[in-house]
Amino acid sequence: MVADDAATSQPTTGGAAASRPRADDADRAAGRPSGPRAVARRLGRDRGAVVGAVIVVLTTLVAILAPVITRAVGVDAYSYNLDLLDDLGLPVGPFGGVSAAHPFGIEPQTGRDLFAIVVEGTRTSLSIGLGATLLSMLIAIGLGVSAGYVGGWWDALISRITDVTLGFPHLIFMIAISALIPATAPRVLVMIVIIGVLGWPSTARVLRSRTLAVRVRAFVGASRAMGASELHVLLTQVLPNLVATIIVFTTISIPGKITAEAALSFLGVGVAPPTPSWGRSIGNAVTWVSTDPWYLLFPGAALFLVSLAFNIFGDGLRDALDPRTGEHR
Repeated sequence: MVADDAATSQPTTGGAAASRPRADDADRAAGRPSGPRAVARRLGRDRGAVVGAVIVVLTTLVAILAPVITRAVGVDAYSYNLDLLDDLGLPVGPFGGVSAAHPFGIEPQTGRDLFAIVVEGTRTSLSIGLGATLLSMLIAIGLGVSAGYVGGWWDALISRITDVTLGFPHLIFMIAISALIPATAPRVLVMIVIIGVLGWPSTARVLRSRTLAVRVRAFVGASRAMGASELHVLLTQVLPNLVATIIVFTTISIPGKITAEAALSFLGVGVAPPTPSWGRSIGNAVTWVSTDPWYLLFPGAALFLVSLAFNIFGDGLRDALDPRTGEHR
């Protein structure tokens, strides 16, 4: 698990806080460099993590600039081009209708530009993935850290809730809830809430375990002995030592949330048409794969590439924050 390398406690002046032991003393004593610069150097030496980071940044830029990109190329994700389809609803021309005007071809039956659909779908899928991850992490931090730090009956209650949530059939529940939501509801927000509320248990369990380990450390006991309140200890000693774990779990959780949205859209209970979505495009493409396999290629490749990039980057970030995890590879 992620160690405390990246965690630091900012010194303050006056009273017990001035002489409070710093959280990264153990790292210095062990001879391991700590701090953002050391983490950046270790991350930069991992070529896979760098490539993953570049893809993540480019994907984020595409999501932010999606309308600008589609206008610059001269395509629109909502315009129907029925004149580019044959009598069977298939694109006219090779490779699914790929041409200078339509770089990725066009969508069967509707004639919508597939490049615009993939680009606009990046915004939809990434927004849901990031929003659901943020919501699930907030829940996981609140419940996991408080359970590990407070202990007692609260820890027992949160642990039982976590067990029940982990054993819950998430996909079936998400399908049922999504099917009950009115079509007029903001589907992106609905997907964020559904995926985020059900996506916290595994992270909360890890944060609880890490909190249990940190709260018995010497510098935490010293802070209490110097008169620091429990809230002060939690905010200035315990939480900073969990930052590395939180960052890594946030990074590696995003692709899972994007895939969950894709699965719901694939099953027809995700984002409502005509809003572009990778998952819905993949779901539609399955019915055309025997006659127009190129329709499946581009949205499927986008989903695969982004998920792989987040996972590789998260793996490299974990090793950079805790060099000991990479020593045994």
